[in-house]
Amino acid sequence: MRRQNLFDQVKAVIFDMDGTLLDSMHIWRQIDEDFLNSRGLLMRPDLQERIEGMSMIQTAAWFKESYHLAESVEELTRIWNAMAMEAYEKTIETKPGAIEFMKMLRDRGYALAIGTSNSRPLVEASFSRNHLDQLVSVCVTSDEISRGKPAPDIYLRAARDLSLSPASCLVFEDILPGIAAARTAGMKVCAVEDPYSAAVRDQKIREADYFIDSFAEAISILSQ
Repeated sequence: MRRQNLFDQVKAVIFDMDGTLLDSMHIWRQIDEDFLNSRGLLMRPDLQERIEGMSMIQTAAWFKESYHLAESVEELTRIWNAMAMEAYEKTIETKPGAIEFMKMLRDRGYALAIGTSNSRPLVEASFSRNHLDQLVSVCVTSDEISRGKPAPDIYLRAARDLSLSPASCLVFEDILPGIAAARTAGMKVCAVEDPYSAAVRDQKIREADYFIDSFAEAISILSQ
C-alpha cells in the first residue's frame, strides 16, 4: 500500500458496506444460488461479474430479463430482502478492526458515511446489529439513487449530504465497480482485500490509489 498522503486533504471517509465493512459477500452468492435453484434455473457462470456493483433494483431488472422471470422487479427485491434479512439481523459480522478504525476516524474529526448498493431495510438491520448508525452521519443506499456502481451517483450523493466536495472524500471499497465509482466521483479510493474479489487483487491495486489487506493496516497508518 502507498502509505504516504492517505489522509492528506481528507475531511470525510466514505465506506462501502458489503465486502468492505461487513464480511457478507458469500451470503449473496448463496442467495442467488438458492433463488435460482428454487425455480429450476441454472446459475450463469458470469452472473456475479454481470451484477457486481448494481443496485438491487438494477439487479432485479437484470434477473427478470435474463431468466424471463414472472415476478416484477419490486417483487424480486422483496424476495431477496426477505431471504437475506435473518443473516443481516443475526449473523453477519463487521470485518476485524473495522469498528475500531471508524471510531478512531470519528475521534480525529473525520466525517463518516456509508455508500452501499444494498437496500435500506438490510442496511438498517445491519446498523441495529453492529451499531454502525452510531458512527456515521450519512448513509446512502441503492434505494436512494437510480444508478448503481460503477456510476458515481452513490458517492456523489454521500458527499452532497455531507456538504463536502468530492475531492475532500476518501472511499474504502472492495470491488472494481466501486473503485471506478469513487474515482469517477473525483474521490481518493483505498481498495480493501476481500476473499470474494481475491481473483482481481492485482487489478484492484492498480486501479485504486491505495490498498490494504486489513483494517489493522489502516489503523496503523492513522496512528502514525
